[in-house]
Amino acid sequence: MTEDARFEDAGDRPLYLGAVSVDDLAVISSLTQDAVLPVTEMTWRPADRTFAVLLNRFRWEDEDAARKRGRAFERVQSVLSFASVQKVASQGVDRSDKEMILSLLSVTFEPGEDGTGRILLTLAGDGVIALDVECVDATLRDVTRPYVAPSRKVPDHPE
Repeated sequence: MTEDARFEDAGDRPLYLGAVSVDDLAVISSLTQDAVLPVTEMTWRPADRTFAVLLNRFRWEDEDAARKRGRAFERVQSVLSFASVQKVASQGVDRSDKEMILSLLSVTFEPGEDGTGRILLTLAGDGVIALDVECVDATLRDVTRPYVAPSRKVPDHPE
């Protein structure tokens, strides 16, 4: 009998995860919650049917260990990419404002017909990036070493 993976299982190793189901995507969503990215760090390649973002994500999988050891909380740069993308649309994202910083709140999937659907990247401030996809096919890969979170705090969402 095998156990499900846990956040703690990653330890200090870089994450490299794939998502091919709604449940997999929920794991990626939880790991990328509160990630920040400059609006300039999004790439849509229609010919390859790929969409990718370079995120500065909070290391949720390390939060408990940082608390226990009394050390700084960390962020890491990660690439979140999606394959089989047919169309990209956005709302509340001004691509002409090169200084705009986006904050990712969640990654969800709205099913369509025959496995197709729409992946929604919901952003703080009522922004959203919608990806029409043939199927769920996403990856999250850490591409730098972790660094001390500039705020030195855990992201918080007061009610």
